[in-house]
Amino acid sequence: MDNQAFFTRDGAGFLANPVSRGPWNPQSLHGRVVIGLLAFAIEERCGDPAYTPARLTVDMYRLPDFSPLSVETRLVRDGHRIKVVDAELFSAGVSVGRATSQLLRRTEQPPGRVWSPPDWDAPKPWDIAPPSDARVALGGMWAVRPIVGAMGTLGPRRMWMAEVRELVEGSPLTPWVRAALASDFASPFANAGDAGLAYINTDVTLYMHRPPQDEWIGFEVVNHQSADGVAIGECWLYDVNGPVGAASVCALAQKRAMGPGAP
Repeated sequence: MDNQAFFTRDGAGFLANPVSRGPWNPQSLHGRVVIGLLAFAIEERCGDPAYTPARLTVDMYRLPDFSPLSVETRLVRDGHRIKVVDAELFSAGVSVGRATSQLLRRTEQPPGRVWSPPDWDAPKPWDIAPPSDARVALGGMWAVRPIVGAMGTLGPRRMWMAEVRELVEGSPLTPWVRAALASDFASPFANAGDAGLAYINTDVTLYMHRPPQDEWIGFEVVNHQSADGVAIGECWLYDVNGPVGAASVCALAQKRAMGPGAP
């Protein structure tokens, strides 16, 4: 497998490699790399090891093509306990997406107990055989280990996912960027039905109470609802040690554009 990075640096900007191609239009980028690049820029410019990146919300309002990309960031709030960062992604100078992130200072846990869902009882990813169908991994964009169900099945769905590429060449994946890249999968995993995936997500909100400690991120679909061509979906996220957060999406009914190189 050619593990080419999704992006290379181009001065202060970025150039997308062909592996960044999305499923909806062969001339556009995948939403996951848009989310990942915004998270990357936020962390690189405003990250702080004393803070947990607790929330990332990304709005995706245009399908960017393979034009040169740039990211502008703005530190909205630089407080002792809370940092808020805005970022905007431009393709050939045109705004295609934006993000806002909240970073919270780590501190001591308060006393007492609070109810939370039971521990995840899924098998570990290394105890599950890789799927034989390469399409599940979208031609090597990620590695997966199905647990139960699959996109399009009517019933519970659980799956492990691991990244197999750097986002930006020469920059190893951090837990934050790894989770941001993976979070986009909440949309197809939650919103695909027995007739396939007919919704393109327009946003993602990633919540994390702690960063993942391993390359594998587990997804469990916990909600899908839709009406009038608008859908919402939600997945709980895990690492091999337990829960790490959740990813929620909004999506619009969408048909695929076909053309040279279309999947």
